[in-house]
Amino acid sequence: MSRNAAVTRAGSDARMGSDQALAVYQELRARPEAGFDEVADRFELSADERERCRCELASLGLTAAPRDPSEPAVHTVVDPDVALLRLLRRERDRLQERLAATSRAHTALEALAGPFLRAGAAPRSEVEVEIVTDPQRVLRELSDLTESVRTAVHVMHTGSVRREDMAAELERDRSRAARGVRVRAMYSRRVGTVPEMTQHLKDRAALGVELRLSPVVPMNMVLADENFALLPTDPHAPDSPIILARGPGLVRSYLALYEYCWQAASRYGEEPGEQGGDGLSDQQRAALHMLASGIKDEQIARSLGVSLRTVSRLLSEVMQELGAASRFEAGVKAARLGLLDGEGPEPVA
Repeated sequence: MSRNAAVTRAGSDARMGSDQALAVYQELRARPEAGFDEVADRFELSADERERCRCELASLGLTAAPRDPSEPAVHTVVDPDVALLRLLRRERDRLQERLAATSRAHTALEALAGPFLRAGAAPRSEVEVEIVTDPQRVLRELSDLTESVRTAVHVMHTGSVRREDMAAELERDRSRAARGVRVRAMYSRRVGTVPEMTQHLKDRAALGVELRLSPVVPMNMVLADENFALLPTDPHAPDSPIILARGPGLVRSYLALYEYCWQAASRYGEEPGEQGGDGLSDQQRAALHMLASGIKDEQIARSLGVSLRTVSRLLSEVMQELGAASRFEAGVKAARLGLLDGEGPEPVA
């Protein structure tokens, strides 16, 4: 069979979407002197098909158009590993932008807690925000909350409860249960590996507390009655000052965040690792996101509360699920499927 016939056969056999883009990419690598349109002509692609292939390869960073429009329209072909590094760098930059936005939001919140609120810029009956630095004050607020809460308490824990605090927490649960207060608590899944916490969770569940476990819990948080919120000024620093907020104007926003995390978590007692629509478990998706953000295996292991060997296994499973022969290929496919930015797979025309 002649080369032209083989090319024509390959073009007719290629399926819609990524298979066509892969065929064009392989031909461009084999014949770097050829232009994109020349290769597309060889595969007999329609105008819509070649535009889709052009956009897909460009979005993955596998081709680069000439910077000067006056130059010949010969697309530069980029090696997959280089393209992946660029994708990861882009995702890391996006993550840093989000973290910077979060930091600016915290700064604005601290400003609200300053002279503006105290001067009456917002009615105290509607919104009160205070930055608390005294740990004893925080404990007093939690104790007062147990007595004053009327309908529901929602709690997030990023780690284990201290041994000396477990009995007090169970006593609060008994008091709330006796008054018909609903209590929900969300923990990082890694606490299930701590024997004392395993028993503590059983004790809380026996008292009627609704429990859920998640691979990643964003911060410590206590919410009550849509009117009280207690959370850190810096989610990544456990010893940072505490934000104490009262009033539905702010607390409802925090409750919306809690509800989102609650729905994504697994019910206590269920087997972890249930798969979503993309075929990946919660842990696998979390590991994939951190890998794509440039986080090293050791830090991924700490974040998930697992061993390095488990991280290697999780990433191997991700590669197998995505049909990738290496981590960089898994990253390219994850980017194409929209797994790195929380979106679903790209639609196939």
